[in-house]
Amino acid sequence: MKRLAFAFACALSGALFAAGAHAQTQWDLPTGYAASSFQTENVQQFATEVAQATGGKLKIVLHPNGSLYKANEIKRAVQSGQTQAGEFILSGAANENPLFGVDSIPFLADSYPAAKRLSEASRPAIDKLLAAQGMKLLFVSPWPGQSLYSSKPVDTVADLKGTKMRAYNPATSRIAQLAGAQPTTIQLAELSQALATGTVENFLTSSASGVEMKLYESVKHFYSVNAWLPKNAVVVNRKAFDALDKPTQDALLKAAAAAEARGWATSERKNDEYLKELAARGMKVAAPSEALSRELRKIGATMTAEWLKQAGAEGQAIIDAYSK
Repeated sequence: MKRLAFAFACALSGALFAAGAHAQTQWDLPTGYAASSFQTENVQQFATEVAQATGGKLKIVLHPNGSLYKANEIKRAVQSGQTQAGEFILSGAANENPLFGVDSIPFLADSYPAAKRLSEASRPAIDKLLAAQGMKLLFVSPWPGQSLYSSKPVDTVADLKGTKMRAYNPATSRIAQLAGAQPTTIQLAELSQALATGTVENFLTSSASGVEMKLYESVKHFYSVNAWLPKNAVVVNRKAFDALDKPTQDALLKAAAAAEARGWATSERKNDEYLKELAARGMKVAAPSEALSRELRKIGATMTAEWLKQAGAEGQAIIDAYSK
């Protein structure tokens, strides 16, 4: 009996040791975007590379299309520790602090190189903001330039007056107001239904969303106004990050850096492909008229001045660093 007890104790000890040696940490990472989105695919590749780099020690489970939390709930869920990590669009938090909305100031940065410079200029401030909220920024990835989709032709801003314009952050709400349109808050996953029911008539979003959400089935006019290039952010709850050992943290950050570089390159390449597909699907893809472009830039100038007034010295420092 003693020998049996000793053998059982040894077996149990060995099992516990093996379990400890192969202990796995699992994180949930919700996103509001479809699994087929290039943004979601990039996050999934990031999760796969983290698992590979850590030998399975850290497993990140992706929950796309708002299946775990709705898009506008994800940041708060990470902040409160309800989920370990998550992806959200930075400008969606501009109502908390205007610095979150720096990349959605219309016509401030209307190309990929300009958007990259603005991202680098604003990164220290965004890192600081998220840290104060108990989060750590892992990486950002841009959408193609936000352009105008409309059920009807738009030649001037006057054509938008009285229409229902989709809004997804404070900036898009303000554009609608300045254009004389009615801002209507609709998340991307609900946009197709909103168009079908007439809840929304026009909106600003990327060429990527146009293809991925099959918006060409409901909207026939696309104007490449390239108002701004907003960024998604993948963040982690700071306590969850700090609970990892140093090698795992390093592997996570290395995979995040690779995901950020990949996100910028993929977005630019995809934009050209998406524009061609929108046209092939029957959408009229065109540059804005000279009058529309001029009037939208006036709206942009107004909003830049308003943003600087709200953002104060920190905002001015970002613009100064970007302008160098």
